[in-house]
Amino acid sequence: MEAELVRELPDGPGWQYEPKWDGFRGVLESLDGEPRLWSRNGRPLLRYFPELAPTGALLPPGSALDGEIVIERGGVLDFDALQQRLHPAESRVRKLAAETPSRLVCFDLLLWAGEEVWRLPLADRRARLEGLGLPLALSPATLERSVAEGWLERLEAAGFDGVVAKRLERPYRSGARDAVVKVKRHLTADCVVAGVRFDAASGRIATLLLGLFDERGRLLHVGSAAVGARRHDEVAALVLPLLDGASGRVSEPSRWGASGLEEVSVRPELVVEVRYDKWQGRRFRHGTRLLRFRPDTDPDACTVERVRPRPRPGDPTVASLLGPA
Repeated sequence: MEAELVRELPDGPGWQYEPKWDGFRGVLESLDGEPRLWSRNGRPLLRYFPELAPTGALLPPGSALDGEIVIERGGVLDFDALQQRLHPAESRVRKLAAETPSRLVCFDLLLWAGEEVWRLPLADRRARLEGLGLPLALSPATLERSVAEGWLERLEAAGFDGVVAKRLERPYRSGARDAVVKVKRHLTADCVVAGVRFDAASGRIATLLLGLFDERGRLLHVGSAAVGARRHDEVAALVLPLLDGASGRVSEPSRWGASGLEEVSVRPELVVEVRYDKWQGRRFRHGTRLLRFRPDTDPDACTVERVRPRPRPGDPTVASLLGPA
């Protein structure tokens, strides 16, 4: 099932709330006694996460679970570590599986010993999942909106990606978006404009490349913000004068390269305020939205330290939500 992005958590009876795990969606199945793990788009994943095969072996033939493949490092979900698993060399995958093992956080039961559990309402499926009595990592769930609001407010530092709400009375419908919604916190940050990407065909600015200074005063390239047609002239008037005297590469080819776009650095003198939904490691996880220019802000004040999530006493953690691996 898919989730529709909404601004606020739904209220009233009939909703179940869960943390939104930041990982790879996966369906673990054992239809013929052989465990298999599938991605959202039907690609086999067990080759990249061989340590999950014993979990699949717990399932009787004709069974399937829906969940999220996650890796925890230092008490925080680590999406980068997951991406490193998608490696062509089996020896590399096995090494990483031993060093940073993953787990499947289960949140739905689809089939069990040939029974089509997916046809049942979510309330029944969740009860069946909790009653399996197997050593599975189950995502916590609550019917209390206040608990979900607490998760939304305090799970960011542990690497979570928001909160999902699911309708209790609905069956499982693959691909449907009418029974699940997700909410993410939207935050703002001041960033230095470190470069631009031009559309090679039109010569117009397509994207601003964003930077933040680390604790050693180095400008890190942390994300990008698209430039819409309505704001192009405004952006160009402020940014183009900064092309003169700029030097150095703006960003990493593997992360920022884009077909049909030319990348150019600018002098790091201009500050913009952007909206983002998640900070991961040393960059914005997703694209940001340009809000406004900040001529009143010194570029030197745009630091990673001001953006990095800070755990607070009493914040939930992966361990507190799941228990030990």
